[in-house]
Amino acid sequence: MEDKLVTLAIRTYQRAQMIKSVLEENGIDTVIHNLNLEQPEMAVGVRVRIRQSDLPRALKLVEDIESEWTKDEIQSQEAEVLIPFDFADPVDKTIDLGFSFAERLNAEVVLMYVYFSPAFTISAHNDLNTYSISDSELLRRIIGTAKADMENMTNRINTRIANGELPDLPFRFELREGVPEDQILDYCKKNKPVLVVMGTHGKKITAELIGSVTADVMESSQVPVFAVPNIAPLDAIDTLKRIAFLTNFDQKDLIAIDKTIELFNSDNLEIYFIHASEKNENWNEVILSGIKSYFASHYPGLITHYALIGSPDNPDVIEDYLKQKKVELLALNSRRRKLFSRLFNPGLAYKMVLNSDTPMFVTHV
Repeated sequence: MEDKLVTLAIRTYQRAQMIKSVLEENGIDTVIHNLNLEQPEMAVGVRVRIRQSDLPRALKLVEDIESEWTKDEIQSQEAEVLIPFDFADPVDKTIDLGFSFAERLNAEVVLMYVYFSPAFTISAHNDLNTYSISDSELLRRIIGTAKADMENMTNRINTRIANGELPDLPFRFELREGVPEDQILDYCKKNKPVLVVMGTHGKKITAELIGSVTADVMESSQVPVFAVPNIAPLDAIDTLKRIAFLTNFDQKDLIAIDKTIELFNSDNLEIYFIHASEKNENWNEVILSGIKSYFASHYPGLITHYALIGSPDNPDVIEDYLKQKKVELLALNSRRRKLFSRLFNPGLAYKMVLNSDTPMFVTHV
């Protein structure tokens, strides 16, 4: 049976060359498949391809070398606020809030756009230099359009900074190929930004849990995520005065609440501690009162409220409470969930981001 070629990884041209060098030092024949043959150093992503029989050993080698690269990068990098976006959506609100957070956290702004490339037609003889001209031209157009859009946005952001509309902070773009939620989570895993700021489309017209990039990132991210619906009347984080924290009476919630207060702390800040449960048990009220007392003693200037509401799996009940109390932000601590669990038993954070018009802040303690 023919030992066919398979794609091991998609990386930048420079990183692909480094991987190729290491693999060939270990006796693994490697070919780089690059569509921008005239200017390979300008390619956004190239494919590292090897023989299928070498795949197990090659995966282990790549995992080891990239683990070392990641350690070096994390040690040398500055704090970052990541803003994933889609050029097709309104992004001014997300950028405004992302820059505000970055100024508060003394961080660099990283704007990420992920494009999806067409499938490439490789010849039956595994000739990596043979590909469909239409596929190649389509990818060139996708990348060219994205780069032009990024250049326009760069000029726009620089103009807004010069006019004093945005803080004067360093920012850069990250252009990636692939599935948006996968690329965002991969970036978070490797670069550890201090915060991810994303936009959402707000409450769905139907009750179906149609997939959302923001919801998927919230469920799986290793770093805190701030999500703001496009229609939310929020323009600056300094204006936030009423925050609800949805607690499950977990000890880790105390750490998450501390993080929330530290990030959004301002004069006259009010925190609504709420617990969603169908059972109205006395011990729930005792614990919730204890949380209120704890933060009253540790944050004397903080105005606190607490409430028990029913139907923990019904986001509409929570949303109604938020509107009744005029809450401006919902915060919660969410455990990272695997794909199978997210598909068949989506968590509350996932449901809320698809069924709420309230901005959300999700931590993963």
